[in-house]
Amino acid sequence: MDRAFFLNFVYIISAILFAFGLKFLGSPVSARKGNSLSSLGMLLAVLATLTSKDIISFQWIVVGMFIGAGAGIFVALRAAMTQIPEMVALLHGCGGLGSVFVDWSAYHNTYSMNLSLVTSVALYLSILIGGVTFTGSLVAWGKLSERIPGKPLLFTGQRWINISIVLAIFILGILFILNPQHYAFFLIIFGLSLLLGILLVIPIGGADMPVVISVLNSYSGLVACTTGFVINNILLIVVGSLVGANGIILSIIMCKAMNRSLTNVLFGGFGAVKKSSAQTTQKEAKPISVEDAALILESAKSVVIVPGYGLAVAQAQHVVNELCKQLENNGCDVKFAIHPVAGRMPGHMNVLLAEASISYDQLYEMDAVNPLMETVDVGIVIGANDVVNPAARHDKSSPIFGMPIINIDQAKTVLVLKRSLKPGFAGVENELFYYDNVRMLFGDAKESLQGLVSEFKTK
Repeated sequence: MDRAFFLNFVYIISAILFAFGLKFLGSPVSARKGNSLSSLGMLLAVLATLTSKDIISFQWIVVGMFIGAGAGIFVALRAAMTQIPEMVALLHGCGGLGSVFVDWSAYHNTYSMNLSLVTSVALYLSILIGGVTFTGSLVAWGKLSERIPGKPLLFTGQRWINISIVLAIFILGILFILNPQHYAFFLIIFGLSLLLGILLVIPIGGADMPVVISVLNSYSGLVACTTGFVINNILLIVVGSLVGANGIILSIIMCKAMNRSLTNVLFGGFGAVKKSSAQTTQKEAKPISVEDAALILESAKSVVIVPGYGLAVAQAQHVVNELCKQLENNGCDVKFAIHPVAGRMPGHMNVLLAEASISYDQLYEMDAVNPLMETVDVGIVIGANDVVNPAARHDKSSPIFGMPIINIDQAKTVLVLKRSLKPGFAGVENELFYYDNVRMLFGDAKESLQGLVSEFKTK
């Protein structure tokens, strides 16, 4: 069998597996199957590539495989559920940088030759998108891990500087495409792209990080696609296009859930507005004890639980499942309301609850659960903040104004499990805490939930 025919045949099989893998990742029920199919597709692609006659030595390939696999296993085993968003951001950055290194290697070996127009354009786009992806992902990682402030970082003349850098990259790109033998153009474009990635992400606030991660995911796919054109690899072109399109579609869906445009998220400096004028701080929150909260839940016939990032921080997902079972044994109907941007990455809450073996049938999207909210006896908010803030509905001075929220405030009684009254990741005060039907159960969410479970078990 011809080697090229065999290679392309395996690549087609891998591409099909990737496509079905992405399809299955669209539902929590089939996500594991989708991940397995995608992994199998990648394995076949790697094995097929290793049969290429263009490989000079397997020595460094084996070394790289051991280093990469070791690092991956180490990170995966050590990463807590709260660290998954920043880990995903870092992986996107590594993917972008890896593609740039492949392009750089290919260019270094051929820059003295007459490159075709398609190769020159693809090379330019690769180093541009790859550079932005790498440093942008590093900034996102820093914000998500709180190593740098999550609030928007703005300075005078920032947009003019960004515009100047973009113009410089565009002009240098034209010069590079017309004359790719100039190595200096390549290096300068790459350097400016790295700087642009930093400047594009630092003015984006914490509440928009889920969208940023989706966009960076799309970028990592696009740079893989352009790299495929540079090295003439069909699989990279196909898979990169799939990942790029998937990331853009997911970003648009999440922006729709926030009632904002993608351009507003990326260039609006979200959060860089004055604080809400509502005088919620003049009111007092009403605390409640574990014992009294348990009494309220004991008489409830319907409960809606809204999970947020604080649930992941407290690692309380398994205790939530225990409480859910206790409530169901007491004749209560329990639902989980999942906001599209809850947590710090797309699907964060779905993954968290799946880890605790909570049934997928109990997970309801925001649009499905909101019409039922007025009939709910008790709403429980665990670590969520901005996605349940009623200010989004009426306070035009609030940064989250217009964002659809879970209307948990419409439940007859609301229990909020939180350590304090401090704002969430977006830095916006939550007026829900001061509503008449809301009681604050202060303390670590895991300990509070364990207390509620203990109260049920002793009855």
